Amino acid sequence: MHPYIPNTTIEEDQMLQSIGIKNTDALFSDIPAEVRLTRKLNLGDSMSELELSRFVKGLADKNKSIDDMVCFLGAGAYDHYIPSIIKHITSRSEFYTAYTPYQPEISQGTLQVIFEYQTMIANVTGMDVANASMYDGATACAEAGMMAVENTKRKSLVVSKSVHPEVRQVLATYMKFHGVEVVELDCKDGVTDAEALKTAVSGTTAGVVVQSPNFFGIVEDLTEIESITHNSKAMLIVNVIDPISLGILKTPGELGADIVVGEGQAFGNSLNFGGPYVGFMATTNKLMRKMPGRIVGETTDIDGKRAFVLTLQAREQHIRREKATSNICSNQALNALISSIYLTTMGKNGLKEVAEQCASKAHYAYDQIIGTGKFKPVFDKPFFKEFVVQSSRKASEINAELLKHNILGGYDLVKDYPGMENALLFCVTEKRTKQEIDKLVEILKGM
Repeated sequence: MHPYIPNTTIEEDQMLQSIGIKNTDALFSDIPAEVRLTRKLNLGDSMSELELSRFVKGLADKNKSIDDMVCFLGAGAYDHYIPSIIKHITSRSEFYTAYTPYQPEISQGTLQVIFEYQTMIANVTGMDVANASMYDGATACAEAGMMAVENTKRKSLVVSKSVHPEVRQVLATYMKFHGVEVVELDCKDGVTDAEALKTAVSGTTAGVVVQSPNFFGIVEDLTEIESITHNSKAMLIVNVIDPISLGILKTPGELGADIVVGEGQAFGNSLNFGGPYVGFMATTNKLMRKMPGRIVGETTDIDGKRAFVLTLQAREQHIRREKATSNICSNQALNALISSIYLTTMGKNGLKEVAEQCASKAHYAYDQIIGTGKFKPVFDKPFFKEFVVQSSRKASEINAELLKHNILGGYDLVKDYPGMENALLFCVTEKRTKQEIDKLVEILKGM
């Protein structure tokens, strides 16, 4: 690899001599021979920088992105407009090279960004306090489950099947290795079955996990769910995969949630082929010291000026080691910064307008698709910007036809819900125009 790795052959020999071995192969002597690669890497002939750039660009051009297509696919990752100011601020070196702000005297900018992020997440969710972001929405939900178990000293969780399937999978994986039982609750008419919930919760239930809007795009009625959950002295965990909805819906805090978690991708983050994303977590003051990760606080310095510090981080393993309530030791700071810029740019009125446009355009698309006579509604419930329709044709065939017209179609629900053959979950954001929706409908009608 020389000259890309700066060590010369002489320096390599000196290093090998200093550790008492003859060659680099001896460094791998503990690895069984049967699992070692005994040939050279199949990299092909060497290329110049110009040739390599062309080659890589050729590979990249084989991909199609939302810049090339009209996107009606959601299911947890959303094609929203991203204000141009975001890329200009996040490209500043003090942000994209920043690391954990252990030294507040030289990290005031980073600390303030996280503080403002926490404040806005707490405001949007209607909760008392939020932490310095999480890895992603799914692991944030798993962390919330462990919080509930730790706080109640109980060993089971009830999760509605209307929660995003991938979130449920991650939750089950985490809980398996903590000895926590996960009870999945069937849906009724596309929402959490309240009567089944009454039967499912018991004296061993630490928490109930629900999502609103749920995976089918339906706005759940959390009032009865909250009552059932708290009557059993369990904790209500509300998963918000689509936080744009909070621009027009009641906050989980108003509806009695104990812990609110979700995915912050919609707040200005690109789709990024599925990541990196950013999870958020907010809770009540009562549970603040049980939260994983960090909380940045506001104080005053020696001169009486406003200043910021890492206030609560005693739950982390680098301080409490095996007594830590979580093993999360970092946060998605750059993605959280993007969320902060997005929420600051949009403001309350802007976020409300985005949400209203999503809802209005989604309902227009729904009415037009049903009006073709080729699709029927699957659920008769209020929805935000995603909805489910069913056809006599396979969903995969419909999406293949749409793809020919550079349209990314809906999510094929049979992948996760075996009883929902030929059902598609469509998503309509504020980016979709009437012309794009009408073209979608025209193609569907002609199939």
